[in-house]
Amino acid sequence: MSNVKLLTIKKYNRKQAKDYALKYALKRNIKYFNYDNIGGNCTNFVSQCLFAGAPVMNYSKNGWYYISPSNTSVSWANVEPLHNFITTNSSVGIFGKVSPMQMCEIGDIIQLKFRGKSNFSHSLVITNVTGLADKNIFVCANTRDAKNVPLSNYSYEKIRLIHILGYRS
Repeated sequence: MSNVKLLTIKKYNRKQAKDYALKYALKRNIKYFNYDNIGGNCTNFVSQCLFAGAPVMNYSKNGWYYISPSNTSVSWANVEPLHNFITTNSSVGIFGKVSPMQMCEIGDIIQLKFRGKSNFSHSLVITNVTGLADKNIFVCANTRDAKNVPLSNYSYEKIRLIHILGYRS
């Protein structure tokens, strides 16, 4: 008899991710470490939002998880590793793909590359979409705290959308 466990694909709860983002955009959830003074809290905040909508962590060596400040995956609080985890994950936890901005939905992740930076360095969560122009896509973020502000408030060199497809458990 085989011990192989089949994973079930589940629907990402975009409303729960959005509600969490709106609740904690301008304050910090004390259940999580605040990275504001050591590089920024943006991706930690985005991971919390993702977890609200997809409540399964991946505890593997290269996974996506938060247990404590000293026991957290690199992908939980860092821009590029989060992108890498979500877009390559074929195991337990959240998964998605880089997609054209036309596919953006509430709960999806936007990452920005600023002029003069070599990598993408800021993560935001989409909280409302009323059209496809930057002024019609609304986001929440930490570090430079923002609650339901238009994407047009940001000046960036490159943008990427990580469209969340679901999660596995």
